Formats: sequence, structure tokens, C-alpha cells
Amino acid sequence: MDIVVPSAAALGLFVSASIIMLLTPGPSVLYLVGRSVEQGRLAGFVSVLGIHTGTGVHILAAAVGLSAVIASSALAFGIVKYAGAAYLIWLGLRKIFGRAEAPGPGISLPKHGYAKLFRDGFIVNLLNPKTALFFLAFLPQFVDVGRGHVAAQMIFLGFLFMLIGLVTDSCYALAAGTAGNWLKSNRAYLGFERYVSGVLFIGLGLTAAFAGNHRK
Repeated sequence: MDIVVPSAAALGLFVSASIIMLLTPGPSVLYLVGRSVEQGRLAGFVSVLGIHTGTGVHILAAAVGLSAVIASSALAFGIVKYAGAAYLIWLGLRKIFGRAEAPGPGISLPKHGYAKLFRDGFIVNLLNPKTALFFLAFLPQFVDVGRGHVAAQMIFLGFLFMLIGLVTDSCYALAAGTAGNWLKSNRAYLGFERYVSGVLFIGLGLTAAFAGNHRK
């Protein structure tokens, strides 16, 4: 039976590269940090699960070639790219222009249900075209064609990446959620938090919208 796991040397390089990539904050990390600060560590962890469920979809898509279609088609790439950007901008606008609260001592910010947190995290990552392009460009570098079952090797590497991501992103959620408990006791923070969060989401959306396709 063919071996579908890459060599030990390739796995070592892959894990090292994955950790560096995951520790570099991107839209998904900034999203879950915002949720953790706003609502606490558990909300951050739920967002992490949603984000990496979206990661799993990208992994499977890369394995079956869907990411290759997105990368090679300007129309398909544009649809996914601008859909993701529009969603981030919509989150930001809703945050800024939504019904304002005037919390006093002992009153917390409005909370989102965990199902919604999971869904939003899933959509933010699913509609991020850079994630699809990342797996398309990154995973094949560590696949040994001579071992056969290229798609199975990509799935193995992808889910290893997702496992590492669950750990690193949970650390971000833990740190941000802990800081959030202090921040939410500060009334000045409660006054401008929705504007800061809204501008953050809008900025992420605009960045995604105007980021060029740097495929070689």
C-alpha cells in the first residue's frame, strides 16, 4: 500500500513554516481577537472553531482542485475575494451604526450567541481568498509525488496545519479574552469600543478588496 504521509524531514519543515505563518496575525486572527476582547475567552474559542471549520473546507477544496480553479479564473477569484471583503465591511458598518448602548457599572456589552459566533468565524475564513491561495501554493511544496496519493498527502498536511492553528489561535483568544475582562470594566472603553471594532472590520474588508493577486 502506498504511503500517504510525507517524509519526516518534509514534516519538520512543514510544521516550522506553519507555526511561523500562524503566528503572523491576519484577518482571521484579528477577527477572533476582537471577539475575545468583546465577549470573553469562550467566545474567542468558539470563533476559533468556526474559523478552522472554514479552514477544513479550504483544505478539501485544495485537495480536489477547487482552489486551482479559483486561482486560475479571474472571475471566480474576484467573486470570492469581494464577497469576503463585503462581509467584513458589513460587520464593521453594523457595529458602528447598530443600536447604541449606554452601559453603566455592572452592565456588559451586548453578547452574540455562540452559534452566531461560530457562523461568523466560519464565513470570515471561508470567504478569504488568500486562505485558498495559501493552501494552493503552500501544501504542494511538501508533497512527495513519488509516494502517490497526492490529494491524501495534501489533506494530511492541511489538517495538521489546522490542528496547529487551533492551538495558536486558542492562545490568541485566551490572551485577548483575559485582557478583555479588564477592558470591559473601563467605562471609557465601553464608550468607544464599537467604533474601534467597526473601523477594524471595515479596514480588514478594504484591505482584502484592494489587495492585488500576487500569483506568479
